[in-house]
Parts: sequence; structure tokens; C-alpha cells
Amino acid sequence: MAALQNLAPKQRAVLLLMEVLGLSAAEVAETLETSVAAVNSALQRARATLAHRDSGVPAALSATQEKLLKRYVSAFERYDIDEPVSLLRADATFSMPPYALWLQGPTNVRTWMLGMGCGCRGSRLVPTAACGSPAFGQYRPNPEGGYKPWALIVLELSGDQIAGVNSFLDTETIFPKFDLPMELPT
Repeated sequence: MAALQNLAPKQRAVLLLMEVLGLSAAEVAETLETSVAAVNSALQRARATLAHRDSGVPAALSATQEKLLKRYVSAFERYDIDEPVSLLRADATFSMPPYALWLQGPTNVRTWMLGMGCGCRGSRLVPTAACGSPAFGQYRPNPEGGYKPWALIVLELSGDQIAGVNSFLDTETIFPKFDLPMELPT
């Protein structure tokens, strides 16, 4: 299981928003509608939980999980939404910080991806990792040619299924931290 899955949801959100996106405690408090003290406490508890794990290195992905990721990427790039949705757990979540978008369940994710999310059609994914979880730099087609950054997609795995899809949109801040290029050629 990825390191993040050992954290409580609020701790995970605070850690990702502050450590990955680089938001301040005040910005995270406003986003999560809580106090700065609560944010700092959650961050401290998240760091302590991760520090006390038996190993600082995330467990390697199983062959089944590797196959799952290949299926996800292939289907997403073809925009065959039924395939990646079929890889989701029944209680899987989908979020897009900093927006308040939060969905639960494959049916809701499918509906959104085929509606408001259809702008992702034609995207390319570049693999990376974030906080011990598989992640992808998502690039949308650029009308001027090639592909432009859109999101860092961080997947939460649970066995041989996807438990969460988190798309972080601040690519100008995030992509350099992951050595992801700011454009892809055609």
C-alpha cells in the first residue's frame, strides 16, 4: 500500500497541498475550511506517521498493479472512459484541487469525464511518482502544436484497484518539482 494510504484523509490532503503544491498553512486552512493550527497539527501528525513507517521506501508495485497502470494510461490516452472507470473501486474518489470538485464512485466519475471533463480527450500521460504513489503528468493537446501541461494525476491504489484519482492543476509550480517538461512535442 502506498505511504499516503496510512494517513487520515485530512492529513493526506494537508500533506499533498503543502508538500506537493507548496501552499501555505493559511491557504490550506482556507481551502479545507479549518484553522491554521489544525492544518499545522495535521501536517505534523502526517509527517510523524510517515517517519514511523518500517521503511521510508514505498513498496514496489505488484505485477497486477503495473498491469493496472498500463491499462489506465492506454485507456485514458484513447479516452475510452469505460476502461479506466472499470479499474476504480466502488467507493473510489476523484478530486481536482484547488477546485471543490469531489466525486465518489465510478458512475459519477464516468459522468463527469464524459461531460465537463471531456476537455481531457487526446491527452498524453508521462509517468512519475508523488508521495509514494504512482502519478502522471497530464498534457492536453495544444492548438498551436504539441501538448501543454494540464495536471499532475496522483493515483491511490488499493490492491488491484484504484481507490482515488487526484488531479493537481498548478502545473507551473508542480511540474518543475517532478522534472516534468512544460510541453510535449507532437
